[in-house]
Amino acid sequence: MKGITAKKLAAGIMSAVMIGSASSTVYAASPSGLTVSSLKTADDDIIYSTDFEDGDVSQFSKRGDTDTTELSVSEEYAVSGTKSLCASGRTKNWNGPSFRIDDKVDPGVSVLVSMSVCGQWYTNCGISLQYTDSSGQQHYENFINPDTGQTTWQGNGWQTAVDLKFSYAEDVTEVYVYVEGGGTDNIYIDDFTVKLAPVYHPQSDIPSLKDVYADYFKIGTAVTAKELAPASTKELILKHFNSITAGNELKPDSVLDKNACLAMAEAGDDTDPQVTLSAARSILNFARDNNIPVRGHVLIWHQQTPTWFFKENYDADGEWVSEEKMLVRMENYIKNVFAAVEEEYPDVDFYAWDVVNECILDDGSARQPGSQEEGSAKSPWVQIFGDNSFIKPAFEFAKKYAPEGCKLYYNDFNEYMPQKYPAIVSLVEEINSDGHYIDGIGMQSHLGTDVFPTASVYEKALKAFCETGLDVQVTELDHMISGTDKFEEQAQYYSDIMDVLVKYSDSISAVVFWGTTDDQSWRASKYPLLFNEDYTAKPCYYSIIDDINYDIVTTTTTTTATTTTTTVTTTGEVSDIDYGNANCDDTVNVADAVLILQVLANPDKFGVNGSDENHITSDGYENADCNLSRDGVTSMDALYVQQSVLNIITLPVE
Repeated sequence: MKGITAKKLAAGIMSAVMIGSASSTVYAASPSGLTVSSLKTADDDIIYSTDFEDGDVSQFSKRGDTDTTELSVSEEYAVSGTKSLCASGRTKNWNGPSFRIDDKVDPGVSVLVSMSVCGQWYTNCGISLQYTDSSGQQHYENFINPDTGQTTWQGNGWQTAVDLKFSYAEDVTEVYVYVEGGGTDNIYIDDFTVKLAPVYHPQSDIPSLKDVYADYFKIGTAVTAKELAPASTKELILKHFNSITAGNELKPDSVLDKNACLAMAEAGDDTDPQVTLSAARSILNFARDNNIPVRGHVLIWHQQTPTWFFKENYDADGEWVSEEKMLVRMENYIKNVFAAVEEEYPDVDFYAWDVVNECILDDGSARQPGSQEEGSAKSPWVQIFGDNSFIKPAFEFAKKYAPEGCKLYYNDFNEYMPQKYPAIVSLVEEINSDGHYIDGIGMQSHLGTDVFPTASVYEKALKAFCETGLDVQVTELDHMISGTDKFEEQAQYYSDIMDVLVKYSDSISAVVFWGTTDDQSWRASKYPLLFNEDYTAKPCYYSIIDDINYDIVTTTTTTTATTTTTTVTTTGEVSDIDYGNANCDDTVNVADAVLILQVLANPDKFGVNGSDENHITSDGYENADCNLSRDGVTSMDALYVQQSVLNIITLPVE
């Protein structure tokens, strides 16, 4: 609720702060318009909570005008007490209750959602996030059940989801958490809570991965828009990575503008697919503003490409288009994507792009004809072309329209399987037999649970790819383990894999990890990445920087002052910097820490030229930089303010 005062920033928080090398914990900035008057108790991180015993369901709504759901309080089922929310009258699987977030929490603020869900006869519910991007398109993201790794909560009776974490970017609106599934049976919700998540700061005194591997290859990460939203994630990326991949936002289902395509079709042209970069806006802006090269992913794929894209007049229930029409669509689609990035982001280095993704099965054969709704082995591209003959024209078109300097890749997973990697080699060599269309091979490297494949098996595939003479990039690296007791084994395995990659580094230009922290991974229940939820480095991080000789890169900023003599008369004195006093109220307190975090999370609203009436002033921004080195305002400055309030340190920090 907007009326809640500042979230918990008290001494209890600071007891969890580990000064120095460990990551530090503070709590998220309170929503705009809040008055910060004092330190609060532990319950103050709750934004909204209900057990429905008061009979109030007014904060919940159905999912749009065509949703037939009726919301009421029921005494038929309950977890605690005697009542729960009942969503009845559902006529579609997607019908269900939703709860709006963006009118209660500001962009960039991480929140935790918990609830219990129950089906009328059997529970089979999905919990998801819905939002509208800057172009008006709606997007949907499923939460992962950490206990199963699936996108549903299934079982007899009540199923509980605890602390599902998310945030949203500043350029999206109409953000909802919703529940669906279970056919058209009633859905029940109880013990629903939304609260602020703790904010963790990455370790500042450990080596940067991009520096450690600077002599070998780029070190990149993939990130989604909501994953990137918190300032702490931005800090982690800026410290460790020099390549960024949009996790979903440049895939066809995010880039294709369905409404514009339908409008074109109604006007008589269904061969020129219209595109938008709105879903990727926050990621591309971040890359542009911080000069981070971008790896594009992906143009041609059998998944996350809407079925209507392959149908006459873009009608999902229509007839499949002909091969000839699909070739025209393909060319125009690729041309339009590349034209959009060149026009809207001329200063971004799109250094690589996955043109075609996952066309070969583990046995080395092509996928089967069919829509993605029919199963993961099916491909609508094969449905239209009959085989993989669409791959070569895709690369021909990409070569024709790609930004200058952008290398083009064939990308696949399970690329180390003994029948698959020879098939990939044959494919790329055949396509390049009469020219140079494919620049490189992308090894996704989603590595299996614990120690599969072995490093030697992985090396066989890598060696075969390198021997083609093409560039190789590791594009989606992660490694699943069965539990936290396997951290040391994971460390050794990551070390072995990275040793292999360094061995062949002359043929490898980039190694990209598929995500930032374990909790945000698509495989969150399997702890696959280098950093924990609190941004601390895991044993596998330390294992891959051992025995690597590298230079520590330092950045020195030199400011040149120009003095101009004028005849104006001034009165008064120029005051010294009041370190920590971000809101210029002559007192350093928690309100200053909150304002600093708001500035970082939403500069358009709270920055020096922000739209909010309580935005930071230019003097306040100077005060907010609490470090004598004057290295710019970061979330560490919010931490320094809190430590100062608790008399742990004295400002400024040296």
